[in-house]
Amino acid sequence: MRIGILGTGTLALALGRRWAEAGHDLVVGGRSAPRATAVAQRLGGRAGTFLAAATERDAVLLAVPWSAVEDVLSQAEAQQRTLAETTVIDPANALDDTGALWIAPAASHAERVATLAPGAHVVKAFHLWPARRWNEHEDAGDTVVICGDEPGLPVVSALVRDAGATPAVLGPLSRARQLEETAGFALGLALAGTEPRSALPAVGAR
Repeated sequence: MRIGILGTGTLALALGRRWAEAGHDLVVGGRSAPRATAVAQRLGGRAGTFLAAATERDAVLLAVPWSAVEDVLSQAEAQQRTLAETTVIDPANALDDTGALWIAPAASHAERVATLAPGAHVVKAFHLWPARRWNEHEDAGDTVVICGDEPGLPVVSALVRDAGATPAVLGPLSRARQLEETAGFALGLALAGTEPRSALPAVGAR
């Protein structure tokens, strides 16, 4: 699969390494050309601008902080439909320091991405696990919950498996706020000194 990675931080490196090991073709875009080149070399891929990393890709990972997404998509010329028909993975959590969402009620960050990248198949994924999780050498059988536009769901499901996890499809992009609130719930509990998993009942799959 041809994958563009917008960003050069921990998540870009961690997921990029997993996907490179699975044989995917990677292009890394970043604000700093030397940094993008260094990351691409570590992953065995190529470096370029945000626009280059977003063009003619099967999937694009937005591996930047939520506050930078609008600017990065602007540099990728997303409003000119450069990402149309492309699966765009949104792992961002638009949360404050307490775990509360910065997004207006009844909206989600993933849906905001969809408005910034018209025609893209936006999928919310990888937002509940810290980036360092994907740097671990052994797979723990973790589940990555995703939701989004139907054409992008099988693409992201495959990439979740290639990252060493199990995908669980929650539904369409309209459920993204529910997933983002879950991240805030987990962060809020952790900040209060409670292990988030201890606050959830064990419910068997049906």
